[in-house]
Amino acid sequence: MKLPKLGLVTFAKSRELKGRILHAIIRKNSSGNYYVSLLCKEEISELPKMNAAIGIDLGITDFAILSDGQKIANNRFTSKMAKKLNREQRKLSRRALLAKKKGLSLLEAKNYQKQKRKVARLHEKVKNQRNDFLNKLSTEIIKNHDIICMEDLHTKGMLRNHKLAKSISDVSWSSFVTKLQYKADWYGREIIKIDQWFPSSQLCSECGHKDGKKSLDIREWTCPICLTETSMQVSIF
Repeated sequence: MKLPKLGLVTFAKSRELKGRILHAIIRKNSSGNYYVSLLCKEEISELPKMNAAIGIDLGITDFAILSDGQKIANNRFTSKMAKKLNREQRKLSRRALLAKKKGLSLLEAKNYQKQKRKVARLHEKVKNQRNDFLNKLSTEIIKNHDIICMEDLHTKGMLRNHKLAKSISDVSWSSFVTKLQYKADWYGREIIKIDQWFPSSQLCSECGHKDGKKSLDIREWTCPICLTETSMQVSIF
């Protein structure tokens, strides 16, 4: 790759380029790695119709439960890395205190800067793992379904609950919904967002009979009209 003032620079290509390159952005992450993002103009064709629809219920225990009964596990990327992150961040704090005792600014403290990059690489790894998971799952759902129904979650409001904020941030619902939406726009799919106050757990998934509110300990109930067993997780029909 030829860069202004630097000339030819070798780089690792993550994917094949398609379309006409419009411009490039080069950035340096806090981990010390350089990346180049290329904006390309490409014609995207709609995917063939699958004559299939799916309902998605996003959660924390399971990342998602689909209306066909499939459960998508929550990988908890941040939680799995938490122990290592805490250890490395404690090292970073100690090196900051040591630099202060020596009268050095943090920019001059080489050991501090080295540890700072190490912590940044761990955060970057978690971010990359999460993005990879969300991209693969959203692509699979878009490819196999023409219509995707899901609750219109008010994520910002839910983050005010301090007991759940960390878990909600880790699952990245908003990022997943964003990926589904732009991929649906690209490939001719339809996203239907259900109002968060829609009483889906009170409706029979087969005949639509409204059976009234249920207590939290009831996860399944039998419709008195058609005798269908309905799950409280997803009842989009």
